[in-house]
Amino acid sequence: MLDGRVPPAEVARDAEDAELLARYGPLVAAGPRLVLAQLGQSLDGFVAARTGDARHVTGEEDRRHLHRLRALVDAVVVGVSTVAADDCLLTVRGVSGPSPVRVVLDPRGRAPRAARLLAEGPPVLWCVAGGADEPAPPPHVEVVRLPAPGGAFAPAEVLAGLATRGLGRVLVEGGGRTVSAFLAAGVLDRLLVTTAPLLVGDGVPGLRFAGADRLADALRPPARRFALGEDSCLELDLAAARAARHP
Repeated sequence: MLDGRVPPAEVARDAEDAELLARYGPLVAAGPRLVLAQLGQSLDGFVAARTGDARHVTGEEDRRHLHRLRALVDAVVVGVSTVAADDCLLTVRGVSGPSPVRVVLDPRGRAPRAARLLAEGPPVLWCVAGGADEPAPPPHVEVVRLPAPGGAFAPAEVLAGLATRGLGRVLVEGGGRTVSAFLAAGVLDRLLVTTAPLLVGDGVPGLRFAGADRLADALRPPARRFALGEDSCLELDLAAARAARHP
C-alpha cells in the first residue's frame, strides 16, 4: 500500500474474488444434494460441427468455468458419445480443486477401450445395461449395472445409484442428448448454458426435448446472466421453477 492507497493488482484480485463468490457461492450453499447441467454452444444452438468436432465451441474463460463446476461436485456425468467423440478426461485442471468421480452412461458397453478416462485419473463409474458384454476395466474403473428399458437409462435411476454411493452433488456435462434427457426428466436443479458468438449453420444440436405447444406454457425459470470473456452464460434455476409450480 502506497500513501494509503490499495495497489491496483490487489484491487483487481479483490474484485475477481467478489465476482467468483457471487457466481459460485449459491452453488456451494445448495447443500449435499444438487444436480447441475452445463452446455457450451454456438449462437445458433449447436454443441459441435456436423463432423462431431466440439473443440473450442466456447472460449478459455468458459473452460475455466466448467472446471470450477467440476470442482464443486461429487460426480460428473457424460454419455458415451461424448467420450467417443472428445476423449475427455473430465478432471479439474484449469483451476484449483478436487476432481470428481467420473460417470459414463454407456448402456451397450461401447466406450472405446483406449479412452483416456478409462486409462488414467480419478475413479470412474462405467454404467452399462444388464445385457451388455462385461467390460474388463482397470482398477480405478467400477462397472455399474443399471436397467435400460428402451436402450437408455432413466436419469432418476442414475441419480439414485450415485446417491447410494454418497455422490449427491452431480454435474451432467454432456452431450446435448444426455443433458436434454435429464432436463426432460425434471431432475435438474440448475442448467447453465454458455453461448459463444459463433454460427455453425448445421451440426450437433444442444437442448432438444418435447416442449409446450404455446410459448406461454414454456419453461421460463428464474435466471442469472454473466459474461465469460466473449461468451455469455445463462444460469436457469429449475428447482425454483418447480417449487413455484408445486408450492
